[in-house]
Amino acid sequence: MHREVNEIANRLSLRKPQRDSLEALHGVLNLIGFENFVAAKGSRRVADSLGVIRAAFPTVQDFEREFVSLCFALATGVGKTRLMGAFIAYLHKVYGVNNFFVLAPNLTIYNKLMGDFTPGKPKYVFKGMGEFVQYPPMLINGENYAQTDWASPGLFGRIRINIFNISKINSEVRGGKEPRIKRFQEVLGDGYFQYLSTLPDLVLLMDESHRYRASAGVRAINELRPALGLELTATPFVETARGATAFQNVLVDYPLGRAIADGFVKEPAVVTRRNFNPSLLNADEIERMKLEDGIYLHQTVKAELQTYAQNTEQPMVKPFVLVIARDTTHASALRECIASTEFFEGRYADKVIQVDSSQSEELMIERLLKVEDPAEPTEIVIHVNMLKEGWDVTNLYTIIPLRAASARILIEQSIGRGLRLPYGKRTGVTAVDRLNIVAHDKFQEIVDEANRPDSLIRLQTVILEDENTPDSLRTVQAQPDITALLGITQPVAQPAEDGNQTAPTAPIFMGDLEQRIARETYRVMQSIGKQSGDKAVTTQQLLEPETQKRIVEEVQRRIAPAQTPLEFPQAPSSSEASTVAAVVAKTAEIMVARTISIPRIMTLPVGEVKRGFTPFVLSLAGLENHWAKPTAELLSQSLSSNEQTIIGFQLAGIPEKRLEDHLVFSLMDEPEVDYFTQADLLYDLASQMVRHFSDSLGKSEKEIEQIFQVYRSKLAAFIYVQMQRHRYQEPTEYETRVSHGFVELRPSAYTAPTSSTILNVHVPPPGGADIGRYVYGHFRRCLYPITKFQSNQERILAGILEQGSEKWFRPARGQLQMEYRIGQEPQEYQPDFVAELADRIVMLEVKAADERDSPEVLEKARVARQWCEHASRHAQAHGGKPWSYHLLTHDRIQSNMSLSALLIE
Repeated sequence: MHREVNEIANRLSLRKPQRDSLEALHGVLNLIGFENFVAAKGSRRVADSLGVIRAAFPTVQDFEREFVSLCFALATGVGKTRLMGAFIAYLHKVYGVNNFFVLAPNLTIYNKLMGDFTPGKPKYVFKGMGEFVQYPPMLINGENYAQTDWASPGLFGRIRINIFNISKINSEVRGGKEPRIKRFQEVLGDGYFQYLSTLPDLVLLMDESHRYRASAGVRAINELRPALGLELTATPFVETARGATAFQNVLVDYPLGRAIADGFVKEPAVVTRRNFNPSLLNADEIERMKLEDGIYLHQTVKAELQTYAQNTEQPMVKPFVLVIARDTTHASALRECIASTEFFEGRYADKVIQVDSSQSEELMIERLLKVEDPAEPTEIVIHVNMLKEGWDVTNLYTIIPLRAASARILIEQSIGRGLRLPYGKRTGVTAVDRLNIVAHDKFQEIVDEANRPDSLIRLQTVILEDENTPDSLRTVQAQPDITALLGITQPVAQPAEDGNQTAPTAPIFMGDLEQRIARETYRVMQSIGKQSGDKAVTTQQLLEPETQKRIVEEVQRRIAPAQTPLEFPQAPSSSEASTVAAVVAKTAEIMVARTISIPRIMTLPVGEVKRGFTPFVLSLAGLENHWAKPTAELLSQSLSSNEQTIIGFQLAGIPEKRLEDHLVFSLMDEPEVDYFTQADLLYDLASQMVRHFSDSLGKSEKEIEQIFQVYRSKLAAFIYVQMQRHRYQEPTEYETRVSHGFVELRPSAYTAPTSSTILNVHVPPPGGADIGRYVYGHFRRCLYPITKFQSNQERILAGILEQGSEKWFRPARGQLQMEYRIGQEPQEYQPDFVAELADRIVMLEVKAADERDSPEVLEKARVARQWCEHASRHAQAHGGKPWSYHLLTHDRIQSNMSLSALLIE
């Protein structure tokens, strides 16, 4: 990868599709050079550039404009605006480009772009680019372009970014006059639009470029005469009466299906009721059922999002429901129904809005954008028109389509605007990562459409049980027992199904002073746990006299009364010192008894990173059209005498021993090519090109040598662009560090039906219901008062742990901080159980037998075993217990099994 490309990609934290797009642009400019685009403005050389680009990038068949224009088709939610910022930073840093024109299709996207290009805004596209801090780019728009002499030289080469709505240059005003941007300005000696068209380095960036394919839009854009056009869209085609017409200038295509598979957007799912039979209901009854089921689903998602936010200390996300109506009359009727007291007891009367064609598109989108604010009350939006780009909300979780449409239209209309992730990446929690489309009557049709070979996506399916109306959900907070024992959190009573109630955990220390000392002791112990390296300790080492002495001194310092400047510090009284020492000793005992010593382990690459390219076959189709044999003679004519002279052609460079050397030596100039490790590959690729010119094109060795001597750098660039697609990078070794000797147990939160009570771990869910709905408690050896299970086998295993372990718990998110990678984004691995035995600590995962050998399960197991190896080494160095990882299948977990028998693999 080019050094500047890599630097910009890292600084702007580009995702892989964005990074690939930046690399592709670099590949094009490396082939041709930006100065050649400038020289080609308005000339036939634009067509010459097409031939060269098409040879290296076969998907580019036509620029479809009067200038070089390349399209980057990235799925919604991947980050097209951030990619614009990367393009601008790259072109400025590498080629010195200072003039950019960003085009928006409507006022809403224009306002969004203005915000994203403004320093200090949350989504500022140049965040991380230090060069733009002192001299941020000038933003020129429809309000200020006439106020300054933009033609004067920029201060310190400052970048000028023009951001305009297409209507500013594409429409005429009343009276047949030209748009204001094209009218004469005295300070420029021309209209601002005309001034822009004369700039040699103007680069045009077109957001949602499918909106500029109409004749008027194309004509207006061509008049700008940019040196280069960069188009960004999620839909690289134009709808016509004969169907969709694909763009011919797509350089990078990253469709929605890949974005879903790689985890960059939500996972769409179609929802129906189990055993639903539409023939038994009329249209109104089906509509009412879909509406009610959608709201039940919304309530579940709302509780799950609240639970996730509490578990991870992330900001709260307020979900909303989008109801798609047939027309404005239907929308009004739906709104009246939802706002009535008969619909969920009037709970949504003041939480529903109607957005339809009676308002302008900009006003509609502006109103929709406000729904993302957690303080804004709206939870249901009734919409009539087709959903369009421009409102990039992240909190749309449930869509209820109530208009008649084909399955394809329902899919395209429904999912586009609801796929953005509220936290920027998948969380691993299904409810947080999924978009639900409630479509009872269209369920099978939508599933069939999504499973077509040419479908862009694959949909999940969700079946709602229809025996009973689902309960509303609540979020249940679970603090570790130790915090209640030390008086840090309030103990919780546990009501049971049989009407009995478990007494809440009583604090160990009752007096105010003792409780204060205990709280400070706990905090000091947590700070000791964060020590790393040689100072890292285990919880067991908190019992050592030297460690307790340090804790006592720090606690005494913290609880000592504040001194005025004229007072001298006073030592604690002997009775107070004795109390501190006693509380510290008792708290250390509680820490050892009611926690498990979990280190924080970091694995980092060290030393040199191994980089290279894997072997591949060059794509050489079309190469013959662009590298003609150079003429042997040149004509020279004197400007003063007009005398003509024929001179011999001087070949560039010096002859090489082998034809391949011309290409290999040029490839060696690329920053990422290491000749000593990649020589075999370089000569293999060079030989492929030599054979192509010799065998396929019938060139003699002398002709090939002449072509290589003249065009060696261009041909090497042609090869290097393809090498980038086969690049690898990996550290030669890793270093593992223990950054915390031990970490505190994190609080957990769970969702549970409002009407349910806490079940005993030895009791299966009533009536064979879904165990994931219930909260379990009444434990003796669990480090939390309550927890939840995802399967009955997990519940049974918890019962076995109650008998066979010293203590156990189910890790909260972020407790172990293990990451695995399946696809593009790293995911956190959260094993099902951690348990401490007399001689070791075990990490347990429960899986169905047919899932044991799946790539994801195997990768999780590899990461966990590696973590356990490092944790065991740390434990051995500090007198702790070793760790081990165990993958248990459902068929082995039975109530009559002992824990020791289960752990024999």
